Amino acid sequence: MKKKDLRTLQRFLEVECWKLPAIRSLDRTLIAVADACKQINRIVQRAQTDDLYGAAIDPMTGELAEVNVQGEVQQQLDVLCNTLMLRAFCGASNNAVCAVASEEEPVPRSCADVMGYDTASSERSNIFQMGEYVAVFDPLDGSKNIDSSLPVGTIFGIYRSPEGVSVGDEGWNIDSFLQRGTGMVAAGYCLYSATTVLVLTLGSGVHGFTLDPDKQTFLQTHPNMRIPDVGSLYSCNEAYSRDYSEPVQKFLENMKSAGKMGGKKVSSRYVGALVADVHNVLINGGIYAYPATRENPNGKLRLLYESAPMAMIMEQAGGAGSTGYGRILDVLPPQPKKDKDGVAGSSDEEVGMGIHVRVPTFLGSVENVFELDQFHKYYGEDDE
Repeated sequence: MKKKDLRTLQRFLEVECWKLPAIRSLDRTLIAVADACKQINRIVQRAQTDDLYGAAIDPMTGELAEVNVQGEVQQQLDVLCNTLMLRAFCGASNNAVCAVASEEEPVPRSCADVMGYDTASSERSNIFQMGEYVAVFDPLDGSKNIDSSLPVGTIFGIYRSPEGVSVGDEGWNIDSFLQRGTGMVAAGYCLYSATTVLVLTLGSGVHGFTLDPDKQTFLQTHPNMRIPDVGSLYSCNEAYSRDYSEPVQKFLENMKSAGKMGGKKVSSRYVGALVADVHNVLINGGIYAYPATRENPNGKLRLLYESAPMAMIMEQAGGAGSTGYGRILDVLPPQPKKDKDGVAGSSDEEVGMGIHVRVPTFLGSVENVFELDQFHKYYGEDDE
């Protein structure tokens, strides 16, 4: 069977990073992330046959791994995928990335620490601390879907450290992470499904790359991706709809009663993995929703490494991302208290509150998200 003549991800990054001086040093980092996604893809496919299910075991003690910051016992797959992403950002980044924050870990880590160097005394650690960027990621979104052979994914974002922010004693500074999403220079996700698709934005459009299973190379199959201005698809867990706020309930009722939107019959699709559901909306148009509920008043999606990267992708593709009351990329994470000298607190609890903060999340076609915001404006509580 004849193959299409498609541009490789490596060639795309060489050209794009050359065109954009602000991210010129990130090409090797993004290639390393793509390689990590290939490895995660193989792990996901072999999870059943290679006995990779179940809780992770601490190799030193033989006991179950600790509960992670989300209150869940870490699974073998989560630990493996987290390690691959940590090493991708830190080990092959040409020292462009100085620190990372993961959904699986309570606080950020310096790349020197990730690579096994003593941040207090090692000369090598000083090289890592010269990096201009920090990275955030969710290594395996929707991992519960693997039991049912349903899609899962990886999400990541890269921020440039603000000017004047110095590296702390631990090799990172919390101010580099607790930025608005507008500080991101790149974001992407990888979908592991019928095909493995890497979707990436460098701040100048969105591009999709499909993994060639024969050559194990990502090829540009979706150049300049654009989401329709209005779509007929809505993606949310309707089992929780009674717990949604009045604006969200009214919006969903209105969309269903409309019958057609964008010339197509209104329909619902929900897989239960953020990457899979957002990718479907990006391709076909419509809206993805993970609203607040009575049990989770801020929703369940984390701002830093789920909602903000996805919002950047949507906006770059001509769509929108909102909390219902405003743009996701404008949300500032909670800031730790500062002492009289202006130094931010560094307790794990304070840092974790910012790194893992959650927000209600709506992503999709600009007309759909605008209408959702209007329902919040009209039906929302006065104190919002």
